Amino acid sequence: METSTVIPAAGSLFEKGKLFLKAVIIFVMAFFLWIPTHIIREVIKERENRQKEAIEEVSSKWAGRQTITGPILVIPYNGASNGMTYQKKYAWFMADLLDINSSVSPQKRHRGIYDVVVYQGDISITAKFNEIKFKELNVPAVNLLWSEAKLLLQISDLSRGINEELYIKWKDSSFICQPWAETTANVGDALFASIPLKEENADTQNVFTVQLSLHGSQQLMFSPAARETKIQLTGNWPDPSFTGIKLPEVPNTSDSGINVKWKYLNRNNPMVWNDQFINLQPSAMGANLIIPVDGYDKTERSVKYALLCIILTFAAFFLIETIYKRNLHLIQYGLAGLALVLFYTLLLSVSEYTGFNLAYLIAGVATIGLVAWFVGSIMKSSKLAVFISFVLTVVYGYIFTIIQLQDYSLLMGSIGLFIALGIIMYFSRKLQW
Repeated sequence: METSTVIPAAGSLFEKGKLFLKAVIIFVMAFFLWIPTHIIREVIKERENRQKEAIEEVSSKWAGRQTITGPILVIPYNGASNGMTYQKKYAWFMADLLDINSSVSPQKRHRGIYDVVVYQGDISITAKFNEIKFKELNVPAVNLLWSEAKLLLQISDLSRGINEELYIKWKDSSFICQPWAETTANVGDALFASIPLKEENADTQNVFTVQLSLHGSQQLMFSPAARETKIQLTGNWPDPSFTGIKLPEVPNTSDSGINVKWKYLNRNNPMVWNDQFINLQPSAMGANLIIPVDGYDKTERSVKYALLCIILTFAAFFLIETIYKRNLHLIQYGLAGLALVLFYTLLLSVSEYTGFNLAYLIAGVATIGLVAWFVGSIMKSSKLAVFISFVLTVVYGYIFTIIQLQDYSLLMGSIGLFIALGIIMYFSRKLQW
């Protein structure tokens, strides 16, 4: 009994080989179309840098980030003698309690297309010294120059941040503040008020108060320059972000602004020391006061999914071709792919005026409409145009969801890719390769 072997027709083998070759070419095209997205990411970084430059330019004319340290009591003393004269040195005393009440009010400034927010802060500070612990210094009491005692207030951007005279109140008197001019103590930008202390004041409680109106931008911080520091910050800032060595003890209770409190016990720095000034700013705490502009960040994250979007769209085109026997030219694939790439430039440019979410909707509707019209006019089928619109809507909606749910992006991405692969496997199961 003879067995017969079925030999596939040459035309059938040619068509299958042609189909496979086209699939490979389409896959390679998707990678080539992915390359321009790297250029788009560079454009995003450039625009983001321009925004930062605008913020810095406005801040340089108004006032920059502000960190307030103090008041700290400074008492000069006569150090070791060089044979003829004594060398003047400084003893530094932190308060037992520092009570800070502050409120901030934002003001918008414009630089080109960018909005820059600056603030004015009204700050009241009370520094309470239960006693002046000069005995903890390894300095003879007779060497202390009580008559030259000063109260120091350090402000990061002093020249632009303070536009009026400051006075420190002690008992029933007020003492005007002057710029700190000594260069030997490495204090930086600071003000001081001369306080007529006497040695007998050391064993009594001394309370100093100061009120100031402060200009600044981007950030307001307070250094814990006391054994115990209490800070209250209020204001009509809609999107505060808290930073520093410690988060607020009392979380923000205002839906439309800031209302928080900090309490900090000094564990890192001595209460009394001599010689050079200790920089207390690394222990500061406060709030970032900026407009939360996440459009550039979200746009860059969406660009990372460009290859996925292109491949899924091309897969839908290829399945339409093979299932419905409708041919699309490789150039037509390329044109549709370019539309998908231009989605990101449209998203970037529109988001600078409208915000990310609305820009994503506008760019998505424009891109989906263009590609659906293009495919529908080529294949002469409104049903296929609707199908492509549905596919692109699902893809862009899926990517938008991933961007919004940043903490769950990996989980959502894995689930979405698994479902997409399952759909492609389902529709391609009847393909004869």
